[in-house]
Amino acid sequence: MNRKPYFLMKKSAAFVLAAAGLLDGRAATTHWRSCDLLQTLSPRTRVRRDCIYVNDGPVWTSAGVTTGLDLALALIEADLGRRTAVEVARNLALFMLRGGAQPQLSAALHAQADASSRMRELVAGMAAHLTQDLSVEALAERACMSPRHFARAFAAQTRTTPARFVEHMWVAHAAGLLLQTGWTQDKVAPRSGFSSVDALQRAFRRQWGMSADDYRSRQRQE
Repeated sequence: MNRKPYFLMKKSAAFVLAAAGLLDGRAATTHWRSCDLLQTLSPRTRVRRDCIYVNDGPVWTSAGVTTGLDLALALIEADLGRRTAVEVARNLALFMLRGGAQPQLSAALHAQADASSRMRELVAGMAAHLTQDLSVEALAERACMSPRHFARAFAAQTRTTPARFVEHMWVAHAAGLLLQTGWTQDKVAPRSGFSSVDALQRAFRRQWGMSADDYRSRQRQE
């Protein structure tokens, strides 16, 4: 590495950095259960509650144990390039490289909390194949149910509709691509599951209250 960042990967590490004054005036994150406490104890820190890791100058913080891997891969990418980071991720058998602005509590994990084993497997498959046909009809066929029965069972077990869940995953994936790449929305939209840039824009406004361009610029400024 060609620099010496201050970073610790456990959920309590941000408190050590805050006590040392290294987070004063900086953006940082920690485990979602501890964000309010960090903000109380370190009021000069800009606590980012919805991020899995944050980089502000020489200081890097992450949300917990597994997000330390995401932070480490981000460091590798910053120093050695994306190709090397992807190769390391492959060696670790990771699902994907995640940008720091990914939410700590994923939609897929939330949906799986009270779901049956069959529904949990289906949700995991949906998250892994965002560009495939994720219509109610297609999902119902995979679950060996009628579309009406599937829609009711999915809503009962995940507390959301299939359409809302799919859109949430598409937006999360698109958000990561917007921050990790310089791709235009014409390229981001189909790779995230959206049928058009228009559909991507409408979904961003529903979920984030802003356009995809505004999301990208605001996140990169912080």
